[in-house]
Amino acid sequence: MIPATLRLAVRALRRNLLRTLLTALGMIIGVGAVIASVSLGNGAKSQVEKQIASLGQNVIMVLSGQVNRGGFSMGFGSAGTLTKEDFDAIRHEISGVAGVSPEVRSGAQIAAGSQNTTTQVLGVGADYIEVRSWPCISGGNFTDADVRNSSKVALIGRTTAATLFGENVDPVGQIIRIKSAPFMVVGALQPKGMNMFGSDQDDIILVPYTSAMKRLSGATTFRSFLAQAATAGELADVQLQIMELLRQRHKIAPGRDDDFIVRTQQEIAETATATSRIMTIIIGVVASASLLVGGIGIMNIMLVSVTERTREIGVRLAVGARGYDVLLQFLTESVVLSLVGGLLGIGLGVWISHLLTQLFDFPTMIAIWSIGLAFGVSAIIGIVFGFYPALKASRLDPIDALRYE
Repeated sequence: MIPATLRLAVRALRRNLLRTLLTALGMIIGVGAVIASVSLGNGAKSQVEKQIASLGQNVIMVLSGQVNRGGFSMGFGSAGTLTKEDFDAIRHEISGVAGVSPEVRSGAQIAAGSQNTTTQVLGVGADYIEVRSWPCISGGNFTDADVRNSSKVALIGRTTAATLFGENVDPVGQIIRIKSAPFMVVGALQPKGMNMFGSDQDDIILVPYTSAMKRLSGATTFRSFLAQAATAGELADVQLQIMELLRQRHKIAPGRDDDFIVRTQQEIAETATATSRIMTIIIGVVASASLLVGGIGIMNIMLVSVTERTREIGVRLAVGARGYDVLLQFLTESVVLSLVGGLLGIGLGVWISHLLTQLFDFPTMIAIWSIGLAFGVSAIIGIVFGFYPALKASRLDPIDALRYE
């Protein structure tokens, strides 16, 4: 019964192939848009997670700021409320801390020989590259003694090294001038690529924070610390300890706002991925509107088909076909039409995803569940929007149908 009905449905759809394809176009576009939007969202989420992971493992960020001036909140990171004593206290008094480093950021003109460039100079502690999981591919890290002595030593990122010395030259042992002060390159950092804000992490110079404060920025306080918990299980406890320690040291009374913020790597990742997830949902909802339009198009064309084939329906009913048989035939035509559109839409969505990756170098990840969901939704749309035309056909009076002109 079903194979015969399926053959009749395919034959009926092939009678006017162009109309069938145009009707299926709404489903093709809708399914393709949904799959492409989901793959874009998954790719963006994967990219964010990868970039967050580049911060290191079990990282806790401590940011200074939120100082009120003239009635206005300056926001986190706007003022250096973290001190050298805070850094020492976190380093020595917090249990479960594997490493901690301050950050002193400044932009500077860097010169080596006849080459020069402007890049970010970051003053850090000796623990920084361990906290960031950022090893040297040649040379090595500066030491705690270098930090204490404000030594003029530096670690260099790949992009900066390539600009100053060329692609194939090992920068270790070379002398660079930062704001006219000579620094010796003691290590070349492993490439990390772009961060979550689209900045090149390899366009950087790392120097001891004492050297940066004394010779480059003139700062006496810090805007941020990076700390690392020994294990993932200790992350929340270390975060709480740091918050309590800083509130005590900064003499912040109960109920008063902190002049710092402490965030774990997981919290940053959840915030970033939540944004991409919301965007994926919004795009998916907009794309799903095309599926609704496609379903309406299927219902419209099936109603037209019922009207055009009224005499055919009358003949079938007159020779013994039941109303159920007519309903099943038209419902099968609607489902076949929807599924063909769904299959072609899946192919379109996969092609668009690959095309976006090739043209814009944007990562996309096609989820198998999205393909299964798109195919299932196509079938449901065929049933839902095809049921009324099929029911209308099955309820036609045979005598009136035979008389229809």
